[in-house]
Amino acid sequence: MKPYPHLYLAIAIIFIVSCQSTSIPLKSQPDATQATPSQKIVTPLDKNFKIASGETVYVPVYSHIYHHNRQEIFELAVTLSIRNTDLTNPIIITSVRYYNSDGKLVKQYLERPIQLDALASTDFFINRNDTSGGLGANFIVEWVAQTDISEPIVEAVMIGTDFQQGISFISPGRVIKSKPNS
Repeated sequence: MKPYPHLYLAIAIIFIVSCQSTSIPLKSQPDATQATPSQKIVTPLDKNFKIASGETVYVPVYSHIYHHNRQEIFELAVTLSIRNTDLTNPIIITSVRYYNSDGKLVKQYLERPIQLDALASTDFFINRNDTSGGLGANFIVEWVAQTDISEPIVEAVMIGTDFQQGISFISPGRVIKSKPNS
């Protein structure tokens, strides 16, 4: 039998083409300090702004965790999620600050307050390779509203993957200060 070089070549090309990745390119994430469609930048709150409710929320986050008897570090990406759970009223997020393990400010995420409409949510992201916060990092989130509203959900999601190992978990925020009615 005579070999068929063109047939072998065609089979090889089909095999190579079928092995190539056909993944959809990921959209680039918006800069955390820019307002997204669910956020509206508001002018600084003046003295006529009546605060009916508000809180300061502490959210513990982890830029890494230890494993293998503390011999290795597993780096984690962090997403801070803020969700307005009120059915009809907006909230105004006045501050989102990121602190390191020593309690030093690493980053101020908002230059001006943002309004988060009813049932809307927003997020702030820390890259996996950003270990500036350390193991004891945290966010401090401050929000206010002009009416009594249902309390927003403020939590962080940490995720990391290496080779065939992955880990993910959430860290809920805790109210450390309530703003009295003014």
